[in-house]
Amino acid sequence: MSPTHNAAAQLLPLAKELDENKVTPGVLGFLVFAAMGLAVWMLMKSMHRHMNKVDFEEQPAGADKAERSSASASSPAPAGPSPAPASPSGGGERRNPGV
Repeated sequence: MSPTHNAAAQLLPLAKELDENKVTPGVLGFLVFAAMGLAVWMLMKSMHRHMNKVDFEEQPAGADKAERSSASASSPAPAGPSPAPASPSGGGERRNPGV
């Protein structure tokens, strides 16, 4: 018998013990999962840093309503060019009032 045949004969019982229906991710699966976890952690850290830069001061709800009512009462209607009336024929040339 050859040495290769002896090694295969000794490992054959070990291979029979493995469940053929069981699938495991192995080392590559662990590395991919670890890389994804590291990327998510870095993104969360970056988001936390950016959110700390935001200067947000919330106004009370009553102050917001008072501001809107005073602004709408004091400002006149917007002045600007009035839109051109539609042509009675309905077709033909299109008018552009801005040009």
